[in-house]
Amino acid sequence: MGKNTAVHRLDLGYFVRPASETGSTQPRVESVLAYLVQHGQGLILFDTGIGSADSQTEAHYRPRRRALQEALSVAGVALSDISLVVNCHLHFDHCGGNPLLGGKPILVQEVELATARRGNYTIDELVDFPGASYEELTGETEIWPGVWIIPTPGHTPGHQSLVLQQGDGTVILAGQAHDFASQFASAQLARQAALHGVEQPLPDYEHWLERLAEFDPRRVLFAHDCSIWEPSHSNF
Repeated sequence: MGKNTAVHRLDLGYFVRPASETGSTQPRVESVLAYLVQHGQGLILFDTGIGSADSQTEAHYRPRRRALQEALSVAGVALSDISLVVNCHLHFDHCGGNPLLGGKPILVQEVELATARRGNYTIDELVDFPGASYEELTGETEIWPGVWIIPTPGHTPGHQSLVLQQGDGTVILAGQAHDFASQFASAQLARQAALHGVEQPLPDYEHWLERLAEFDPRRVLFAHDCSIWEPSHSNF
C-alpha cells in the first residue's frame, strides 16, 4: 500500500513575519511550501500558496510569490492534472491558489470552513470563489488507500495534516501544525518523557501527537520550514 506514492515539495515564495509576531526583536522571513502527492489514484495538492490580499495585509507581511502554475510545471504537472486539493487551513498563505482550481474537490475540516466564513479570519475571496467545491470533513478519514487526513488543531481550530503511508515508511505533511521542525521535535521529546514517567514539570504537547505516532512516521514536512523531522533512529 502506498508503494508508488511520491511527494514533491513546491516552493511558492516567502513572506516577512514582523517582530510583533515572532516573539523577538527581529522580523523573520518564512518560506511558503506546498506539496504535490503522486498516488495511484491521482494527484493531491497540499496547500496552494500565497493569495492576493488587501493593501494592509500586503504591507504587514510583504509577501513574494511564486506562481503555482510555474512550480507545478517544474514537476511536470498542470493545474488541470490535479485531482484533489487539501488545505491544512484556510489562511491566505495556504489557500491562495485555490481559485485557480475551481471545480476541483477541496478537502477541509468542517470547523475550519465555518470559521473562515465567519469573517475576520482570512481573505474572503479565497474561500468562496466561482467553482469552489468543498468536501467538508469532521475528523480523520482515509481519503485514498494509505492516505489519511488527521485533525491537528492548534494553529487554527480546523487545522489538518496529511499522512502518506509509503513503501519505505510514513510521511506526514504537517502544514503549520508546528512552525518549525525543531518545535515538532521538542513536542515529540516531551511526549516521550511523559511516556517514560519523567516527573513533572514537563512541557505541554498536543494530544494529536499520540495519533500521529501510531503511524510511526519516518519523515515530517512543514509549510514554513524547509527542514524535515526524522526520528533519532533514522539511517543516513
